[in-house]
Amino acid sequence: MKKHLICLALLLLSVAPVPAEALPPLEGLVEPHETVEFSSQIAGILQEVTVERGSRICQGQVVARLKCGVEEAAVKVAEARVEFGQRKAQRNSELYKKQLISIHEKDELETEIQLAKLELEEAREQLALRTITSTIDGVVVERMGAPGEYVGEEPFLVVAQINPLNIELVVPIAYYGQIREGAKAQVTLEQPVGGTYPATVMIVDQVLDAASGTFGVRLEMANPKMKLPAGLQCQVVF
Repeated sequence: MKKHLICLALLLLSVAPVPAEALPPLEGLVEPHETVEFSSQIAGILQEVTVERGSRICQGQVVARLKCGVEEAAVKVAEARVEFGQRKAQRNSELYKKQLISIHEKDELETEIQLAKLELEEAREQLALRTITSTIDGVVVERMGAPGEYVGEEPFLVVAQINPLNIELVVPIAYYGQIREGAKAQVTLEQPVGGTYPATVMIVDQVLDAASGTFGVRLEMANPKMKLPAGLQCQVVF
């Protein structure tokens, strides 16, 4: 009986998971946190592109404008209609108090003003579509468009968010269950950059690749001054 218990204990020890700290160094790749390809919601001619390849940009910064003469004119026309309607309403209000116009006529005028305001809002929205702003903080990776070119659904600008950076790992399936979300690791970058930086596990794939016997893991590494580039090979130690 004792011999059987010893054998069972040895068997359990042999299959027990190895703690993450005991994992061997893993090879990884440093990638942008997010890459955005900017195009235009509406087709038009580029008036200007305000950034170049390598430019650092902030969320909300204008990166390009389309020609918008027609849309600007439409806004001015709509503003004039609203202003005229408000002046007319003020005059007719006095007439209504003196019972010189009916309630029906007063209601028609108020409705006209509301419609004019809606038309103004629509014109402003159409004009706003002609200005393209960045949705992320990042660096311009590629610029395909130039002033005078026609743009539409096809991207003309590519921006990469490199703070934070993603560290992508392809891990042997034997280590599945030993790396969990929230686990800490040290990332050593290849030369000529070099250096070791802390990172945190954000994603552990739940679908394994049976063909290669691996699964994916993503870590996140802070890069507050955007000094570290993406595209490097690295080594990750848990």
